[in-house]
Amino acid sequence: MRSTLTAATLAALSLALAGCGHDRPARSPAAATPPLASIVARAQRIPLERFVDGTVEAVHQATVSAQTSGRVVAIYYDVGDVVPAGAVIMRLKGTQQRAGLQAAQAALAEARARDAEAQSNYRRIAAMFQQRVVSKAQYDQAAANRAAAAGRLQAAEAGVVAAREGVGYTEVRAPYGGIVGKRLVQVGETVNPGTPLMTGLSLDELRVDTDVPQSDMMAVSRLRQAAIYVGARRIPGTKITIFPEAATASGTFRARIDVPAGALDLAPGMYVKVGLVIGSATRILVPASALVVQSEVTGLYVLDSNGRPSLRYVRPGRRIGDQIEILAGLAPGERVALDPIAAAARVVADRDARP
Repeated sequence: MRSTLTAATLAALSLALAGCGHDRPARSPAAATPPLASIVARAQRIPLERFVDGTVEAVHQATVSAQTSGRVVAIYYDVGDVVPAGAVIMRLKGTQQRAGLQAAQAALAEARARDAEAQSNYRRIAAMFQQRVVSKAQYDQAAANRAAAAGRLQAAEAGVVAAREGVGYTEVRAPYGGIVGKRLVQVGETVNPGTPLMTGLSLDELRVDTDVPQSDMMAVSRLRQAAIYVGARRIPGTKITIFPEAATASGTFRARIDVPAGALDLAPGMYVKVGLVIGSATRILVPASALVVQSEVTGLYVLDSNGRPSLRYVRPGRRIGDQIEILAGLAPGERVALDPIAAAARVVADRDARP
């Protein structure tokens, strides 16, 4: 009946077009209703996970402290600023340190002169000693003076290195690139060695701190796989480190999961869900875009042997990438429409086409 009705309609439309002076061929039913894009549901092997809570933290985070005494004269970065590695983040007044460097350089110049004099005097006394002009005591005294002068020269050189280091400490530099977390001093404050100045962290390397239940410890240790869930996104961990000692109160083992670089939707301090892989299971997966959500129920448009869609309610599971796990309502081998909007329109068209 449906095929006859469709053919009659097309024939009437063709006659009408011919009467209007248009010569257009009639469209076939197959051309009017192209098949819906679809896939065949198949069972796949996927990781079986135990979900626990985790906290994101930075691998590199530190507090920069003063290494010399002085008054803070300039602060170049504040909370939230991005700091390149090695950049000067703070400057201390270095009058005392620069004066110490000048004194050390002067002492070095004197030590070099004394060393040159002692070397020359030793060579002269040594030559005279070989000619038996001077005594053994005078020769020994010249050798001792040469050794003492060489020692004072080395001490002076070390003093210059230390003085230059002290001057360098007046420029506080970032140990690595990152973001300023806290600023702990103000301009004008006097600081001493060990005074905390600024805290920072790097977002280049992140990890998630979590706890592994004792019942899953053996499986997690064997498989060494985990993933971090942020909303609908699943981020596989690159490495899992498990501490060997269990917490007495909870009986859980602490674990750290390294996050791959480029996870821009993660930040230190965030709470996330962690999927600890404890085995594998067979599940049916379909594209998440094929799901139809109506109020509190979820469905899929399933095609029959003739390619006609019908809405069927299913029970979804977790999301894995761009696919959804189907726990009930769909069997392997059934065909699912990929575009639910086009499938819904086809259902309406088929209903309207019924006599």
